[in-house]
Amino acid sequence: MQQLTPTAANYLRDIQSHWKLRLYFFKNLPSALWWGLRVKRASVESTEVTIPYNWRTRNPFKSIYFAALAGAGELSTGVIANLARMSGGDVSMLVLEQRAEFVKKATGTITFTCEDGAKVFETVKSATDSRQPQTLTMLGTGRNVQGEVVARVFITWTFKMRT
Repeated sequence: MQQLTPTAANYLRDIQSHWKLRLYFFKNLPSALWWGLRVKRASVESTEVTIPYNWRTRNPFKSIYFAALAGAGELSTGVIANLARMSGGDVSMLVLEQRAEFVKKATGTITFTCEDGAKVFETVKSATDSRQPQTLTMLGTGRNVQGEVVARVFITWTFKMRT
């Protein structure tokens, strides 16, 4: 299991608190607050982020708007990437590329999972050890309440030691 710094441990606890998450979204990601994204579960191994189907997320075709799905998918990868970054020292992170596949009409609550914890912690460690920028493409998989895949969001993060 990964060793977390006190800052990372606090982040992990706070990101799972409904009210602290809402305050974080208000300050840093207002679209996530507007869409009603929730961090259902977060750990060093994986994360789960939910997005509801409601008037704020719905498109004219009676499904969840693709940008809202992409945002939920990015957040599922970003929570664990940020946790790894906070545990790795003075490391910056930035989205380098985003790609998505929309497999099925997204209605109802969609849950995005990312299980790339081991990979992202290894990538951040490589960035700190080599002092060279490192990239990693992480996958957020969105499933409906029946467990069917509705979307896959691929986020390529870059990690770099600050000078």
